[in-house]
Amino acid sequence: MSVPVPVGRRRGGGAGALRSVDRAVSVLEALARLGEAGVTEIADELGVHKSTAFRLLGALENRGLVGQEKERGKYFLGAGMLRLAGAAAVRLDISQEGVPVCRALADLTGETANVAVLDGDAAVNIMQARGAAAVSAFNWLGRRTPLHATASGKALLAHLPEERREPLLAQGLARFTAHTITDPAVLRAELARVVERGYAQTAEELEDGLNALGVEVRGHDGSVIGAIGVSGPAYRMPRESLPEVAQRVREAARDLSRRMGHPA
Repeated sequence: MSVPVPVGRRRGGGAGALRSVDRAVSVLEALARLGEAGVTEIADELGVHKSTAFRLLGALENRGLVGQEKERGKYFLGAGMLRLAGAAAVRLDISQEGVPVCRALADLTGETANVAVLDGDAAVNIMQARGAAAVSAFNWLGRRTPLHATASGKALLAHLPEERREPLLAQGLARFTAHTITDPAVLRAELARVVERGYAQTAEELEDGLNALGVEVRGHDGSVIGAIGVSGPAYRMPRESLPEVAQRVREAARDLSRRMGHPA
């Protein structure tokens, strides 16, 4: 996990950069409140010169966060805001809906269950529940984990479009144990098996003595919005027992997908 760098030491940072960010957020808040506004109105709202307001609006427009009615010169919140809001809503919803499903899976298996979502080049765990037999008190909540070495990560990776998956594989696959898959060709074959059998598995690939299973969770439109998984010690979740446990994880994934609006 990266360690935050103090503001004063960030390259290109400082009070000026923070002021620009603050002003940009103020522009978005003003447009949310007003519905639409011209450069002069935005400048008055922020208490800045019109040229400053124009630059801020231009930068936000380039990112798709604001749009402009060319004929009237009015600005409004753009489709990019909907994209960001939608991503935040999905994460919030799956976290909330995942609570009872995750707890039920943990109770059923006795192990640690997690719900994870894709976060750039990693999977981040947004929900965790521990079963009665779970031996580890480690908290995975909020932890970013490698896609290629975790079961939930493989489930997410397996269902990414090729144009999104290949750049991630090209970044290099870090080794965590002697069992970690670090060859992209081997991983591609493994991901094909994930899709074919309907679940992903890891056998001591992230940590020695830890096995795990993961299944994708789908939203109302059929897209993969997360994954639910269960992990436990290899002596209690040996390789030969994984297909049986996987059926329980698949049932949990179907349940959570239904809660997210997928007609599974």
